Amino acid sequence: MASIEEIKNTRLEKLKALQAKGLNPYPTKTERDSDLLEASEGFEKLSKKKSVALAGRVMSLRPQGGLIFFTLDDGSGRFQGLIKKDDIGEEEFNFFSRVADIGDFISAEGTLFLTKRNEKTILVKSWQMLAKSLRPLPEKWHGLQDVEERFRRRFLDILMSSEVKERFILRSKMVSEIRNFYNEAGYIEVETPRLQTLAGGATAEPFVTHHNALDIDFHLTIAQELYLKELLIGGFSKVYEIGRKFRNEGIDATHNPEFTMLESNEAYSDASGQRDFIEKLFKHIVKKLFKKSVIFYNGQEIDFGGDFAVISFYDLLKRHALISNPETVSREEIVLTARQLGVEITEKESLEKILDNIYKKICRPKLISPTFIIDYPVSFNPFAKRKEDNPKLIDRFQLVIGGIELVNAFSELNNPIDQKDRYLEQDNKKASGERDISPSDKNYLEAMEYGMPPNGGIGIGIDRFAMLLTGAKNIKEVILFPTLRPKQD
Repeated sequence: MASIEEIKNTRLEKLKALQAKGLNPYPTKTERDSDLLEASEGFEKLSKKKSVALAGRVMSLRPQGGLIFFTLDDGSGRFQGLIKKDDIGEEEFNFFSRVADIGDFISAEGTLFLTKRNEKTILVKSWQMLAKSLRPLPEKWHGLQDVEERFRRRFLDILMSSEVKERFILRSKMVSEIRNFYNEAGYIEVETPRLQTLAGGATAEPFVTHHNALDIDFHLTIAQELYLKELLIGGFSKVYEIGRKFRNEGIDATHNPEFTMLESNEAYSDASGQRDFIEKLFKHIVKKLFKKSVIFYNGQEIDFGGDFAVISFYDLLKRHALISNPETVSREEIVLTARQLGVEITEKESLEKILDNIYKKICRPKLISPTFIIDYPVSFNPFAKRKEDNPKLIDRFQLVIGGIELVNAFSELNNPIDQKDRYLEQDNKKASGERDISPSDKNYLEAMEYGMPPNGGIGIGIDRFAMLLTGAKNIKEVILFPTLRPKQD
């Protein structure tokens, strides 16, 4: 079997043969009358024309004596081509046979007809090289077998697997439908900074970069929440943004350091109102994309037709982790329970952090049907309002489906005095060694002091939602270019 370098050298010789004949292997202009999907759908009309020009990448070559069948792919679809020695001439036929390879981009001009097997085909009268490929495509039936290489060479992954391509098409449709839903609900789409002097709005460790002209460090955004709420202070009532976020954290099946989130805020709403909104949104997206209310994920049926379940965070721990007193349990007790459950802990982790780790390992995987988790301890989020009937809890919910956390939302804290106290708690956590904190933001506190309307905020993990809808088990499968360690030569 020839090596990649040997194949490349052979193709370079073919490129020289094209040039020696006075042909540009990479011309600027493409002669094309329609894309291949249009050619297929409008075949009857186009077949009446004396000449039709199509273009695409050669995906197969099938020589049969004085005939060469080939398949073109232009991204919209595929179409068969046929070159006959008797029609195109022996010299041109032999030249095509000598210089054309699978992977090349060509244009083909000729007439459309149906073969005896009813295959829509273009009978080529003339052809042109549009881009000579120098490397071979992966073997047709196996594609890229190395998972890491699939992610690293996503262009080949998409090219060789229709399933992968369809997954990203579905993701794109999902994002478009989410955007349409928000727009029709009266929200306006905005843009907030990716470079921030202080990374706030969530409890996560940021990436740091340096701006030379200003000679200061910036953080890549971990959340856009604070900017959206400043816009509510400024007079907007409903705002949202779909954008990239960056968190300096581990990589696993549901986490990538660079990911996409939708965040929104609605003035005069609360967690209850936002919960209704989210339920309607998710039901709408599933029905719009699949024309039904039932999907399958990880071999399990998930029905979006009924009301979403609701359970409190503490009740979840009682039911699935068998912790009888999560509201009053001591740190010493919960450390022992965590070890018994096989949950890793560190000396610096707080009681609430350990409870959260238990929830993530023991409880969350059991939530398959759409489930809202409500009533979290105050320390779980520094920007959520306390519940009026129990100030130890916050008016927050998360949505879990198929064992995946998809939504985080709450009644936004608009009391600057309480916010300052919460910030102090975060600063104390940082001083004790915790990394995932949201630091005090004096500018945000100042904005709050001008008066912020009561509001509800929502965060949706776009990548995770795409995982659920496409059946992907790993977040890398729904991110076109996931974060990878550079390949060692």
